Amino acid sequence: MKEQLILQAYEIAKERYAALGIDTDAALKKLQDIQISLHCWQADDVTGFENAGSLSGGIQSTGNYPGKARNVEELRADIEMATSLIPGTHRLNLHEIYGEFGGKFVDRDEVGPEHFEGWMQWAAEKGMKLDFNSTSFSHPKSGDLSLANPDPEIRAFWIEHTKRCRAIADEMGRRQGDPCILNIWVHDGCKDFTVNRMKYRELLKESLDEILAKPYAHMKDCLEAKLFGIGLESYTVGSSDFYFAYCAKNNVIPTLDTGHYHPTENVYDKISSLLLFCPEVMLHVSRPVRWDSDHVTLVDDATTELMKELVRCDALGRAHIGLDYFDGSINRIGAYLIGTRAAQKSLLMALLEPLGTLRAYEAEGKNFQRLGLLELDKVLPWNAVWDYFCLKNGVPVGMEAIEAVEKYEKEVTSKR
Repeated sequence: MKEQLILQAYEIAKERYAALGIDTDAALKKLQDIQISLHCWQADDVTGFENAGSLSGGIQSTGNYPGKARNVEELRADIEMATSLIPGTHRLNLHEIYGEFGGKFVDRDEVGPEHFEGWMQWAAEKGMKLDFNSTSFSHPKSGDLSLANPDPEIRAFWIEHTKRCRAIADEMGRRQGDPCILNIWVHDGCKDFTVNRMKYRELLKESLDEILAKPYAHMKDCLEAKLFGIGLESYTVGSSDFYFAYCAKNNVIPTLDTGHYHPTENVYDKISSLLLFCPEVMLHVSRPVRWDSDHVTLVDDATTELMKELVRCDALGRAHIGLDYFDGSINRIGAYLIGTRAAQKSLLMALLEPLGTLRAYEAEGKNFQRLGLLELDKVLPWNAVWDYFCLKNGVPVGMEAIEAVEKYEKEVTSKR
């Protein structure tokens, strides 16, 4: 009976959208092909497998909900559970600290593809593609500055680390037959005022020039800016203007993290400008509350407008979409479920927007009609299309997904 109701609701929604010139089947076909890069660090609060130390270096995870993943086997099991509830085929984004080091200490300037052999084999078996991140935080040499550190030995350490991460990403991309997206984010900054803004940025530029000098065929480099880090609030070396300029000049992909800007900035407004000067964009989608608190992504204005801008710019082929939140205060598999589905729902709403009619109104100066249709679009039955999408993909619909997470918690994570 439930399946029949979903099908009936979809047929009604299909007719409603068709009246506005929208083909819902075509929209769902596009949505099916969009892969979102899930972030491994949601499963264990960015702990990783290098050591059991606390987070440091400008970031922080809050909450202590029971049942977080404690080792690679539990982490993979949780990710497999999460992806079984999410329609479509998606990617997995790894930080360097999630390598398998065989119980030995491997410092970050010594890491290599062999420490991710297990991940590459597992991903191939599961039909998942991998993305990667260098890790400059939570290390004795992190301090306030890494790639911008005036100490040549510390700077050389982090340069070597990042070079090795690029090599690992290239091997991942080669093995999976699809470019691995490597994201570089460093926390470098100052807690209080500095009179050496130019000096640190010159050092960061020199470090990046050296790191990116070697070309690779199977990976793509991304640079991620930030407004400020925790404990480094007054000055950030890798600010958005620094990275936007660097990426545009050097043909590198800029990463837009939705929590890394002033609360009054509209991140979606940056996409059209960047795509005029950069080859592609990388998105890290989270939900900032009073700035970069990395709450679970929801279907809110910020997320839907971000996805609509990708569609309006015809940029789905030039955009990489990843998630980047780590909420330790709620069920972590539930956080994957809510956040990934929210990104997909927002994408669906973007694909169902009657863009042709809206642009015709705008070109004709029919501003009332444009605004009226934008308002109407908000209440069209996209949710019926979403339920049908989940049904087609064989994943739980509605409350069934929440119940599946509750069952996994009862049987698995609560016993950790």
